[in-house]
Amino acid sequence: MGEVYLPPAAGEPNRLATPAAVRKASTTTESSIEFVERQERLEGILAELGMAERYALDTEFHREKTYWPLLALVQVAWRESDTRRVRVALIDPLRVDVKPLAGLLESPAVMVAHACEQDLEILRHSCATMPGRIFDTQIAAGFAGHTTASLASLVKSYLGVDLAKGDRLTDWKARPLSSSQLAYAASDVEYLLDLADKINAEVDAAKRTTWVDQECQLLLERCSKPVDPSRCWWKLRDARALKGASRGIAQEVAAWRERKAAEVDQPVRYVLPDLAIQAIAHRPPATVNDLNAIRGLDGRGVRPSMAAEVLAAIERGRTLSGEDIVAPPSEDVPKEMRAPVALIMAWIAQVARSERIDPGLLATRGDVAAFVRDDPQCRLLEGWRSELLLEDLRALRDGRGALTFTRDGNLVLEESSGRPIGSRGDLGITRAKVDGQGQDSVF
Repeated sequence: MGEVYLPPAAGEPNRLATPAAVRKASTTTESSIEFVERQERLEGILAELGMAERYALDTEFHREKTYWPLLALVQVAWRESDTRRVRVALIDPLRVDVKPLAGLLESPAVMVAHACEQDLEILRHSCATMPGRIFDTQIAAGFAGHTTASLASLVKSYLGVDLAKGDRLTDWKARPLSSSQLAYAASDVEYLLDLADKINAEVDAAKRTTWVDQECQLLLERCSKPVDPSRCWWKLRDARALKGASRGIAQEVAAWRERKAAEVDQPVRYVLPDLAIQAIAHRPPATVNDLNAIRGLDGRGVRPSMAAEVLAAIERGRTLSGEDIVAPPSEDVPKEMRAPVALIMAWIAQVARSERIDPGLLATRGDVAAFVRDDPQCRLLEGWRSELLLEDLRALRDGRGALTFTRDGNLVLEESSGRPIGSRGDLGITRAKVDGQGQDSVF
């Protein structure tokens, strides 16, 4: 694994140690690992990184008792320009201001990461910016036939290295960090550049590099947007079942909760539990006493300083007009369209198998529901998904295509004859003119 510099005890210099059991197999990658707890050292590392075309990044954090993630460690890896040796820096944000990382993030260099959605959120909060370009190895692996693969499984598959298993409940805020904690944290980035090279070569051979770029860019765009409080009620159980004024009340109370949680830096459930918001939406209280008696508060009530704010949010919700309610996107389709949706989902699963693409990456049931509803925002209408699926889906929708299956269980999309087979072959089929031809359409 190379050298690992451990954080010193008070008054002691840096200690050099070699953590054990980080991996069970060897790799050709040479690396050195440094724990960074002085601001001037971080500045020096950032100067070295200024020459890098790519860098790997990961974070360790806690947010069990806070709204905003508490950043506890930043791991960065890069290759030295002359020796190509991998350098790893474990940056301690409890002792070092990490805001200067913004310069690296905004540079032309590509940030390599794995399943980095939460990392992007943390960087946006801690550094007030996000990387300009990313290469997410989990996304890229999805285009090489891996289904939501973990970092450990990919490193094992591509590099033959067994990563150490981390303790899911480890306390990353503890200081000093143990040798095993540092070794585990370093392994999260030490192999990312080599792994990215391997996956990228596979993706490039399949001519899917632009698809990976598109999907990584979509992730960046999605994570660059702050939380919209007016949409937070969508997360409530059975939110789509709410009707009338209950929707407006749920929207306003959930929005108030989100803003308040961010303000006091507490988890939203600490401010007001979901069950309480659901109860408020169904039976809106009019007084503080009524509010404190609602289900979900377990008798503890709402803090007096917040009760008036909750009641004001309820009143705003009562008077919210229909056009001001931000309704959740519906994944429902008319009952008669459920069979066509299932048919399309089956074909998408076949395409995913044939093309060796993660089916969850290719399309969700929500995407298909949006397609059959002619939703102009449907993801299947643009980008790489359109290139791969749209012609087939339109053929099925318009009745020009039909599905059959082979003896080995694979589906085949064939040109439709338009002639039903047997006495039940045309049940539920509506005659429709499609492209000037009298073909049968299931839509």
